[in-house]
Amino acid sequence: MPCSAVTLSLATITSIIAVALLAIAFATDNWLYIEVKRTNIQNYLSKHSDVQSQAQLESLTSKYYYYTRTKGLFRICYPKERPPTVKTYLSPVETHCNNINYYLSDDNNETRDFTDDAWARLHMGRSMIALFSLAFAAVFAAFCTGVTGCWRRSPSNITATAILMLLACLLSAGGMGLWHGVEYYEKEKVVGEEFYQQWSNILQENSEIMYDWSFVLGWLGVFSALGASFMFFFGSCCLSTEKEKEQLNNVQYIMPVYPQKQQYAYAGYPVPAPQAYAGPYYTTGSAYGPYNY
Repeated sequence: MPCSAVTLSLATITSIIAVALLAIAFATDNWLYIEVKRTNIQNYLSKHSDVQSQAQLESLTSKYYYYTRTKGLFRICYPKERPPTVKTYLSPVETHCNNINYYLSDDNNETRDFTDDAWARLHMGRSMIALFSLAFAAVFAAFCTGVTGCWRRSPSNITATAILMLLACLLSAGGMGLWHGVEYYEKEKVVGEEFYQQWSNILQENSEIMYDWSFVLGWLGVFSALGASFMFFFGSCCLSTEKEKEQLNNVQYIMPVYPQKQQYAYAGYPVPAPQAYAGPYYTTGSAYGPYNY
């Protein structure tokens, strides 16, 4: 089997896997899993009657960050209990969720009190979504050039496909990097009361933040796109080598054509030269032949 056929088949399969992994990661809400031990917090606060403890006890039922939840790029979902004060809806996987606000249309000027760190986190979150969207656009363009290249057996189109897949890999890797930046700001900077730095000590002690399976799929999709790009580059080289060999083989079968002497013509029709017939030849007045008297 030709090298190009094997390599392009593997590259196509890897590209499909990469797109599927990135699409699933982008659409699902299991990037982070935040487990809150509500029972421990409630038992601790019930033993204290000071004003601060009573305020935290009220927050235990009203604030969403006192509930176990999963967090994605667009939604926060509650697999166990859900906060009664937060308006939620059923996601496609039948989990109660509420949307993450990126303040694209801040009509009520809710961002007026944002700190510089809060603004940096918000800009990174918006850019993260934009980079993932551009990565999917690059994959779609790679699909078009790849189909054309395989149909026409064109090394240049396959090379363009490899470049587009590499671009998709870099864009999605940039999106993953920005996601880590958002995560860092939410944990280490003062960007809002719902984030780690402004949690109460009792909430920090009884909360556990873990990476979830959507995060793993996101990075696997990035590496799969990188592998597909390399295989498309290798397939383009194989295809170029095979086309050169085909051209060399075709040259060997070309028959040389030599110029022929001009033939005599009589009455508009070509007449073969006398040398075309076997001798002996007799002409009028010949000294030899049966009719010489």
